[in-house]
Amino acid sequence: MGWFAVGILSTQVESLTDAPQKQSVLEMMLGAGPVVQLVLVMLIGFSVVSWAIIFMKRMEIRRAERQSDRFIEIFWDAKNLSAINTASLDLKASPVAQVFRSGYQELVRFTRAKRQQEGGEELSTELGGVANVERAMKRATSQEITKLERSLTFLATTASAAPFVGLFGTVWGIMNAFRGLSVTQSSSIQAVAPGISEALVATAIGLAAAIPAVMAFNHFAGRVRVLAAEMDNFGAEFLNIAERHFLKR
Repeated sequence: MGWFAVGILSTQVESLTDAPQKQSVLEMMLGAGPVVQLVLVMLIGFSVVSWAIIFMKRMEIRRAERQSDRFIEIFWDAKNLSAINTASLDLKASPVAQVFRSGYQELVRFTRAKRQQEGGEELSTELGGVANVERAMKRATSQEITKLERSLTFLATTASAAPFVGLFGTVWGIMNAFRGLSVTQSSSIQAVAPGISEALVATAIGLAAAIPAVMAFNHFAGRVRVLAAEMDNFGAEFLNIAERHFLKR
């Protein structure tokens, strides 16, 4: 019985020694085929660029929000448009301040032109003074929104395309794994398991690149919409003030 127990124990030790070791994710990536590796490199590149855009847009939008809040406080506290315009020069990251500057410059330009033509008489809206200021502010609003949305399209592209790119790498890897059965003597799952696991890494990396991108895109798009609403509301308020005090009939 003693020799029998020793024999069983030695057999178990040999089976444990011969058992395959678990591969890490990095080892599976390095052991994948060239097509799957190319897919992985693309996905990692998408992920790196996406995270760079996320950090950049986070700082940009936070700075825009902070300076816009500061400018709105200055606008309602000050009584002189010229002083507000001077203060806005230090708030270049504020989209609301840029909308004000466009409207103010158009207002000053129109006022000077009318006074030269009419010899200092009261201004009138008949020649489109209000419309000119409104168009200038809408144009500035559109430019600021375009600036804030810059690079967000890459996040949207990554969110929509990365899972499918990863799925392509997975399908290609699984196809090659099953194709390899034709040149091997074994048809068990152990023969294709390493290839399948390596191929599935592509899907995992694709999801890892897509999920942060789609979350960041939705988050930043919502904050840009809030800033766009602030610019529209400020434009309407400024237009009312300009029409009431500077463009009276």
